[in-house]
Amino acid sequence: MQQLFPDLWQTQTEHPFHGVTSHAYLLTRREGNILFYGTGVLAELQLIKDLGGIVRQYLSHRDEAGPALATIKQMFGSALCCHKLEAKAVKSHCPIDVTFDARETHLGNIEVIPTPGHTSGSTCFMYRSPYGKTYLFTGDSLFPKAQSWGTLIWPFSGGRESSLRASLGLLRELDPDVVIASACQGPTPVSMTSADEWHAIVDRAIERL
Repeated sequence: MQQLFPDLWQTQTEHPFHGVTSHAYLLTRREGNILFYGTGVLAELQLIKDLGGIVRQYLSHRDEAGPALATIKQMFGSALCCHKLEAKAVKSHCPIDVTFDARETHLGNIEVIPTPGHTSGSTCFMYRSPYGKTYLFTGDSLFPKAQSWGTLIWPFSGGRESSLRASLGLLRELDPDVVIASACQGPTPVSMTSADEWHAIVDRAIERL
């Protein structure tokens, strides 16, 4: 794993599709560590254990589900969390412990923000780190693509252009310092951003829909 910030670690690169790279992210907290997205690199699990394990794993959408979910749950006794509309696809790999379908705060400081459009239950997560950065985990709702940013709609998974347009409008109102997609078509899914840069990124993504 690679340490990105004092409390954030990135797992090894995976290639779920041609030209696409993906990672999971370990957020270390005194209240219990969180794993965002999914990883199939089982060698990373010992490193996660050395960093305190995890209490919850949050998936942004169904495409992050896989056989490793059950291994992670068994090793750490962690709770698996996803949107209600993603649950049917996810639970074919592993039992789900926590579902949600509205914007809410979990565990005191993990903000859950449903952003349908990529799939029907796509969800973003925001965390204000005590080290001074605000992390926004965008899943596949908005991701780096070459020298720009892209979106993707999966109609067969409930994705809709109108839903994604509304979700991007919601994301535009947020104030992230670091944007972390679950996958990208470029060098890295992690980007530092200012307020003006973030507004421009989202505005261009909306224009391209």
